[in-house]
Amino acid sequence: MKRFIIRRLLLSVVTLGIILILITLIPNIAPGDPARKIAGGTASPERLAAVTESLGLDKSVIEQLTDLVTDVFTLDLGESFTRPGTSVWSLVSTSLFNSTKLVVFALLLVLPVAIIGGLVAAYRRDTWLDRVIVNLGVALSSLPEFVVGALFLVLLAVPIDFFRVVADPPAGASFLTELQYLLLPVFTVLTVYFGYIARITRASTITAIESDYTRTAFMRGLSTSEVFRKHVLRNSLVPTVAVVGTQLGYLFGGMVGLELIYNYPGLGRMIFDAVDSADYPLLRGGVLTVAIIYMLATLAADLIIAWMNPRARLSLSEGS
Repeated sequence: MKRFIIRRLLLSVVTLGIILILITLIPNIAPGDPARKIAGGTASPERLAAVTESLGLDKSVIEQLTDLVTDVFTLDLGESFTRPGTSVWSLVSTSLFNSTKLVVFALLLVLPVAIIGGLVAAYRRDTWLDRVIVNLGVALSSLPEFVVGALFLVLLAVPIDFFRVVADPPAGASFLTELQYLLLPVFTVLTVYFGYIARITRASTITAIESDYTRTAFMRGLSTSEVFRKHVLRNSLVPTVAVVGTQLGYLFGGMVGLELIYNYPGLGRMIFDAVDSADYPLLRGGVLTVAIIYMLATLAADLIIAWMNPRARLSLSEGS
């Protein structure tokens, strides 16, 4: 197990190195002059030189990579072009905090509902309840989050005063007020992800129910609830953990449409605004943050899976 953890940590370091190299290479291999795109076609030579220097494009690629690594470890990613005097890290940390609130609240609602739905569908396999859960999940999963968000605005936020049109609560709002403002975005995430997670849980639960160790548990005289709790549940949730781990990066930085519809200042909207305004330092900081989140989430998922799955744990222990 220790060797597995060390191996995964080393792989994460390599992944981070590749991400840093790609972020360094993009402005150097992109067509056209990034400095002119940012400064504008009518910028003076002095302005172009200043932007080129601020981007570090007047240095070699190795020097740019070294500077980026230093900036990452010192949390000094420079200043935003569109907000002079404001550090990129302060903007990224604020957006990251907002995205974390939304993701945590969404997962606290989505995971129990979707997992219970998948377990019920597997336990009632080939019944009308199973077909309702599966077909409803497929239908909901096919809808993009910005479409669901727009529908919720029209159907819930406009006619019902309790639901908010925007998800950004006022400064100094209480915890319950913040939850009220986040309800519709969370319902949107629940609608989109319910079917995906429920179907994954259903399939893995059916596989666990039909396995030899489950049949052996029934032969030993264990009750259905004991078999599900001690043998089926842990093994059936392994694919669900893997799915959640791979989707965390998207939840943090990929739901641009959702954040734009609800005017929520998360990472996805920040990255979108950085692209729209050609704010390369802010864009670099946002992309790097989402990449690190994805890397850490998949690492955590691998470690949790190794702990949950007895066979994986046994093989890892033998390998160490």
